[in-house]
Amino acid sequence: MTSTPDDAAERHVPVLLQRCVDLLAPALAEPGSVLVDCTLGMGGHTEAVLEQVPTARVVGIDRDPEAIDRASRRLERFGDRFRAVHAVYDEIGDVVADVVGEPVQGVLMDLGVSSLQIDEAERGFSYAHDAPLDMRMDPTTGPTAADVLNTYDERALTRVLREYGEERFAQRIARAVVRRREQRPWERSAELVDLVRASIPAATRQTGGNPAKRTFQALRIEVNGELEVLERAVPAAVDVLAVGGRVVVESYHSLEDRIVKRELAAGSTVSAPPGLPVVPDEDQPYLRLLTRGAEEATPDERETNPRSASVRLRAAERTRPTPPHRRPAARRPSGGPQYRTTDRPHDPGKRTR
Repeated sequence: MTSTPDDAAERHVPVLLQRCVDLLAPALAEPGSVLVDCTLGMGGHTEAVLEQVPTARVVGIDRDPEAIDRASRRLERFGDRFRAVHAVYDEIGDVVADVVGEPVQGVLMDLGVSSLQIDEAERGFSYAHDAPLDMRMDPTTGPTAADVLNTYDERALTRVLREYGEERFAQRIARAVVRRREQRPWERSAELVDLVRASIPAATRQTGGNPAKRTFQALRIEVNGELEVLERAVPAAVDVLAVGGRVVVESYHSLEDRIVKRELAAGSTVSAPPGLPVVPDEDQPYLRLLTRGAEEATPDERETNPRSASVRLRAAERTRPTPPHRRPAARRPSGGPQYRTTDRPHDPGKRTR
């Protein structure tokens, strides 16, 4: 699909845009500083950093090839200050090692489904439009939501809906999904919306918006392995930061925020058993929290940008190297890096390592 920079800018309204820039800017003040935007999307956060922090360069990661294309066109005017990488963001350690070659000064994660994916009806992410049940963030690989619905047994479907959608009626919905596929396989999102609505008691359907939203969230998380990726990505992101570097993470539901909170809290607290008269150096904190708890969007932003309603922002600064025993296990896919970078941001056809 052909796109223009203006098209990307108009369709993407970044959440807490200025707050993210303000948190990252102090760490990017030195010439040649590098920010890794782990969830490039339509490029809105990256554009703001490149505009407001002239000393910064940005490496933008996204698993969605169309997002890479659109954002690269939008950011072409920044030349070699921007570089796009087609990857899943838990590969950040490999990307930084191979593309930057040294620790970076900033990492940004804007989690969840992007505006591009929601707005492209044919991708199947939205319960508001009838479309094929796809939901892959990278549509070139992996099982679809239809595959999950057509192959998981009732117990596995119940687990997905309950754990990832926090759906009270998970077992009812899973049982109905299995019964329905005995007649014909699952293909379209509108059919799933109708089944979920019919599976939930009428009294419960009166509040809380579309009753299918939790099921769609659960399937999207399962299809893309979102929580498993995040579990690896947050400690890996901290690990690539230079001392003085900052990480900023925006989450959109409690499952994501819980992972982020746990990882940042682990790095900002003493790891030694309580009661020691002297805390060993290796057990001292290596992060300093920059936010008090999780920050939310202001009422004004919620009104102008409805997608900001559920955001929870957390940020931290690296204060010292991570002790070896507290570093994440190295993760490199067998056979070396699996991602691609763009030497020329506006030309996604030219890829290189």
